[in-house]
Amino acid sequence: MTEQIESLLSQLKNIKISNAEELENFRIAYLGKKGSISLLFEEFKKVPPSEKKITGSKLNELKKLAEEIYNAHKALLESQTKTEDLPDITLPGENISFGSRHPVSLVKNEICNIFKRLGFVISEGPEIEDDYHVFTALNFPENHPARDMQDTFFIEKNPDILLRTHTSSVQIRVMEKTPPPIKIIMPGRVFRNEAISARSHCIFHQVEGLYIHENVSFADLKQTLLFFAREMFGQETEIRLRPSFFPFTEPSAEMDISCSLCKGKGCNLCKGTGWLEILGCGMVDPNVLENCHIDSKKYSGYAFGMGIERIAMLKFGVKDIRLFFENDVRFLSQFKSAL
Repeated sequence: MTEQIESLLSQLKNIKISNAEELENFRIAYLGKKGSISLLFEEFKKVPPSEKKITGSKLNELKKLAEEIYNAHKALLESQTKTEDLPDITLPGENISFGSRHPVSLVKNEICNIFKRLGFVISEGPEIEDDYHVFTALNFPENHPARDMQDTFFIEKNPDILLRTHTSSVQIRVMEKTPPPIKIIMPGRVFRNEAISARSHCIFHQVEGLYIHENVSFADLKQTLLFFAREMFGQETEIRLRPSFFPFTEPSAEMDISCSLCKGKGCNLCKGTGWLEILGCGMVDPNVLENCHIDSKKYSGYAFGMGIERIAMLKFGVKDIRLFFENDVRFLSQFKSAL
């Protein structure tokens, strides 16, 4: 038995293990239940008592050496595996693509910043509104076409609860709670039951403005809008106001700006007129002020409103409003430089 032990000791000193499979084979061959060392321990029971001390010492030495070899190679292989799992820091980094703000957000922020410089404060309100704040308080007659189901989204067929068709409802909520002077702009999303096409959508965004104070005149409105137009479209921009009608303003007007592409000479963008319509405006109707418990004999004011998508289409040369809602990365990536 001593010769067998010496033979195994010699084998262990010359053993070579290079991978996990060879390590497992080594464990089974020497340390397993049916391995060489385990079998020697079984035979050790038959060794004469006079030889047990020497033979047992050699056998323990053999087992200890086998375990040391196994543990050392196991630790080495595990450290190699961990090193292989680490990323190669010498490789070039990945080209991470940065996002950008949506063009509608870019234009909204620019519009708001222009009016902030004039002292306007941003106000917001709920998108789900009631009939009073969207129509009645704004001087809409009961038979006005805007109340028809073809123009308005009602909630669960309730004629009193609806998705707001304009942000003018925020004007009413502010005037109900805030005494004049009031100078606010109201950006937000609005909804109308319209067919979706290249020029219109059932969802779009507006920015409306309201100024209520003593002795506010139409000249104040015109000068405010001229300042906005030149800040937004360039200092050479001219404006014109055409008579119009809105239930909540009197007098009312549509505002056009001179075409920035043809400089007023006429082109395809302005359909040969030299002008582009961008917003509606007017002096706040006294009935609206009275509905909000504001003395119309003491206070007057003006209001205006514009579609953000309309401004964005003019500013960026976009011909189809649907592009703003399709989340096409190819389209949106063009506005990275506009951050």
